[in-house]
Amino acid sequence: MKRHPPEPVQVIKERRDKALRALVHGIPYVQFLKISFERHGDELTSVLAFHDDLIGNPALPALHGGVTAAFLETAALIELGWQTLWEEVESGRLDADKLSPDTMPRMPKTIDFTVDYLRSGLPRDAYARARVNRSGRRYASVHVEAWQDNRARPFAQGTGHFLMPSPA
Repeated sequence: MKRHPPEPVQVIKERRDKALRALVHGIPYVQFLKISFERHGDELTSVLAFHDDLIGNPALPALHGGVTAAFLETAALIELGWQTLWEEVESGRLDADKLSPDTMPRMPKTIDFTVDYLRSGLPRDAYARARVNRSGRRYASVHVEAWQDNRARPFAQGTGHFLMPSPA
């Protein structure tokens, strides 16, 4: 039995990056808030780049609570989508070169999302990581934490429940 040589690491990284770009560009609100994603293997960190439009209370100044909630929910949704996409791309069932917003798998739908505001978000970049607690065929539960300067001191956290799309 002849073994095929493994793919070069750079080819694998490019395939993963293309899949993530296609996933993110399918959500216009991500571009509106200027959220980006850093990928390290299968782990994603969401980055909310600070700009003055994000300020809700100029007297403090503090990030708007709605922006914080949207950032957390977006991080959770992208993590769920990425988890599904990761399995498809890694298994070879989905060609990352043919991905576009039109050919992407459907995204989960939010059932509910609860945010705990732990302290004021300062006028600087924010980061978030989501952890999928449970993901089944119909339902998923995700926890997200957002921090700014120190990951051990989150300024907000959220828990969401999502309706998973039925397989095509």
